[in-house]
Amino acid sequence: MIIIEGLVVKNEDGLQEDLEYKRLTFVYTAALQQLEGKINTLSEEFKILHKYNPIEHISSRIKSKESITNKLIKKGLDFTYENLIKTINDIAGMRIICSFIPDIYRMVEMIENMPDVTVLKKKDYVTTPKSSGYSSYHLIVSLPISLSVGVIDVKVEIQIRTMAMDFWASLEHKINYKYEKQVPKNVQKELKECAKMTQKLDKKMSNLGNTLMQEEKELVKEITADYSTVYAGFMLTENA
Repeated sequence: MIIIEGLVVKNEDGLQEDLEYKRLTFVYTAALQQLEGKINTLSEEFKILHKYNPIEHISSRIKSKESITNKLIKKGLDFTYENLIKTINDIAGMRIICSFIPDIYRMVEMIENMPDVTVLKKKDYVTTPKSSGYSSYHLIVSLPISLSVGVIDVKVEIQIRTMAMDFWASLEHKINYKYEKQVPKNVQKELKECAKMTQKLDKKMSNLGNTLMQEEKELVKEITADYSTVYAGFMLTENA
């Protein structure tokens, strides 16, 4: 019998992978729903304060049982709840697509400031892309999930990128799948050239976005001041 932070997984008749994967799916789905709710709240607040939404869209997924099993095999580990929780960081994944490069860093800052979210690891592939040309900002976070047996911390991988970066990454994924990760050198070269073009496009679009944002600057100050006054009044009423 395996006991993980109050969760009991019986293991009397061999590894009950289906049961463990169902438990895993439930817990990580709950984490994704909770995290997405927090981010959507920030997004709506941002629209009120700045008349602008840095997020184009959000998507999430839970790794398939086959994909998880392959990862554990590579690590030389059995399919157990304990091994899954402790050794794999990207069972639950969330992708946040932003309009411009500065929005990526705004999102990172907002996530870091969430009171119930702990940033465990971060990797900036925006400032320093991978050798393949891949560009994105990666975060591994954990957040508490309340269950009938108590509270457990669940890890989620977050990838934050622009639409141009996402288009390139999607293309690279399809090419890697087609060639089973044995991509010909000429195709790799073309991908890197496309990545450079994507980076130039993102920089130009960000400059354009900054120009548009400057035109709204004075109005934003007024809205922010009014919002701060309302928020301060709300806090005084709550503490009275």
